[in-house]
Amino acid sequence: MDRMTDSLAHPHLRFTPAPADPGTQQGPRDIVILGSTGSIGTQAIDIVQRNPDRFRVTALSAAGGRVELLAEQAHQLRVRAVAVARQETVPALREALAAHYGAGEPLPEILAGPDAATDLAASPCHTVLNGITGSIGLAPTLAALHAGRVLALANKESLIAGGPLVKAAAAPGQIVPVDSEHSALFQALTGGAREEVRKLVVTASGGPFRGRTRSELADVTPEQALAHPTWSMGPVVTINSSTLVNKGLEVIEAHLLFDVPFDRIEVVVHPQSFIHSMVEFTDGSTLAQAGPPDMRMPIALGIGWPQRVPDAAPGVDWTKAATWEFFPLDEKAFPSVPLACHVGGLGGTAPAVFNAANEECVDAFLHGGLPFTGIVDTVAEVVAEHATPERGTSLTVADVLEAETWARARARELAARAARTPSEARA
Repeated sequence: MDRMTDSLAHPHLRFTPAPADPGTQQGPRDIVILGSTGSIGTQAIDIVQRNPDRFRVTALSAAGGRVELLAEQAHQLRVRAVAVARQETVPALREALAAHYGAGEPLPEILAGPDAATDLAASPCHTVLNGITGSIGLAPTLAALHAGRVLALANKESLIAGGPLVKAAAAPGQIVPVDSEHSALFQALTGGAREEVRKLVVTASGGPFRGRTRSELADVTPEQALAHPTWSMGPVVTINSSTLVNKGLEVIEAHLLFDVPFDRIEVVVHPQSFIHSMVEFTDGSTLAQAGPPDMRMPIALGIGWPQRVPDAAPGVDWTKAATWEFFPLDEKAFPSVPLACHVGGLGGTAPAVFNAANEECVDAFLHGGLPFTGIVDTVAEVVAEHATPERGTSLTVADVLEAETWARARARELAARAARTPSEARA
C-alpha cells in the first residue's frame, strides 16, 4: 500500500484515516463490499449506484441466505466475483444469477465457503467495506489490511475480538470507521489537538426500553426487543442495541481507534439519535456531529474519505422545530457498558470472549432460551470464568479462535441451565 500523505493524516487516530494517494485516483474507486445483502451493504450499494462517477463495486460477499438479492446486486453492479459463506447455497446462487444475466453475458466468478469473504477482502481494489455482522469479520479485516486495502470498517466485532492484531496489521491511514458514533468522533476530533481532548461522549438512543428499571425488563419478549425506535438494523445488532451491549462494544472500539482511556469515554442517552457522538475539549468546548439517523452518511464518508459524497443522505431540516434530549445512562438497568469497560481493561482475549458469549446469548434469547436480562447476566458470568490467570493475556489469531470457541460453548451451557425449570436445575 502506498504511504498516506501527511497532509491528510487525522490528528487523533493511530491508524486512520486517509486512503492511499487520493490525488492519483483516476476514475471510479474500486470497492469490495462484504455483507452486501445486509443493512450496511444495501445502503452502500444505494450510495454507489447514485455516484457511478465516484465508485465501482468489483466484488460482493454475503452469508448466502438471500441469494436472489445477491444475484440482483451482482447483475446491477456488473461485479467480477461474488462470494457466499454457505457452500450449500451455490446451486441456488447459480440459478439466480442465470435468471438475471442474459444470453452471452459473462457470469461473475463464484467463491464459496467460510474463507470466501476473506479471499475477496484481499482481492485487487482500493477500498474494502466490511459490513459483516459478528466476529467472523475478523479474518476478512486482517486480510484486507495485509493486502494493503483501505478498510471502511463497519464490523466492530473484528476490532473488538482482535484489537491488537488489527492495530498491528494496519498502516497509518488504512482504517476509516463506519459506525455512526465513531464516524462522528472521527469528524469532531479534527477540531482540536490530541492533548486538548478531555473526553469522548458516545451517544446511545437508549433502545426501546429507555427509562425501564431492571425489574421491568424481566419479561421483555424478542418481538419487543426487535422494535428499535430509530434505527433499522439486523436482529443481532438490534438486540445488542436493546441491551446496550452494542454501546459497550462501541466504547471498546472508540478506545482502540482513538487511544483514549476508558475513564475518559462517556455514554449519554440521546433518544432522537440526531447527534451521533461528541468530543469535549479541555477549554470546556464540546463539538458534536449531527444528522438524521441514516447510516448512508457514515457509510459514504467511509468509502469516500477524504472527500465527502454530496447528498449521501438528507441533512437536518433546521426550519422545523425540534427538541433533542440527553439523559444519563442507567447502569443498574443496563450493566453492559460498565461490563464492557471492565472487559476492555482486561484486554487479551477477554473482549473476544465478551463478544462471542453475547452472540450466543442473543441467539438463545431470540429462541426463547434466555430471558432478556439473562443475556448480559450470562455474558458477565462467562467473562468472570474466563478472566483467570491460567488463561493468560497473549493474543494471536489462534488465541482469539480458541477463546471464542470456549466462550460460545460455555455460554450455551449456561443458557441451557437457565432455561431449565427449578426442579431440573436442582437435579
